[in-house]
Amino acid sequence: MASGFSLEGKIHLINEVQTFPSGFSKREFVVETMDGQYPQQIKFELMKEKTALTDGLNTGDPVHVHFDIRGNEYQGKYYVNLNCWKLDRPGAGGAPAGAMAAGAAPAAAAPSAEPYPTEAPAGFDDGDEDIPF
Repeated sequence: MASGFSLEGKIHLINEVQTFPSGFSKREFVVETMDGQYPQQIKFELMKEKTALTDGLNTGDPVHVHFDIRGNEYQGKYYVNLNCWKLDRPGAGGAPAGAMAAGAAPAAAAPSAEPYPTEAPAGFDDGDEDIPF
């Protein structure tokens, strides 16, 4: 079975945590991403303790969503769920999205035309070091 999908976009909506009589809990959230000319709004689910991953996130925050695709049949109808298991904030040093304090603001990064530098900074000397990996 295929697993380990990911997607980048911005938070469009975060619903409240839903708790069921059995003790099961889930939270749904929507990420907006650009796909060609039109934005796509994609709904994800967080289950059980993973519902805390969206704590501290707000509408418009950029996120990198890691998820699995789950499907099932119920009374002749088929359902597909995008089950999120990890959230990252791009440019936040790889810290999970829910790891930041609710009041903490991420460091502002200047927009760049290129996501990664193509040349070494001035004064950088890589020497003759060979790295074994």
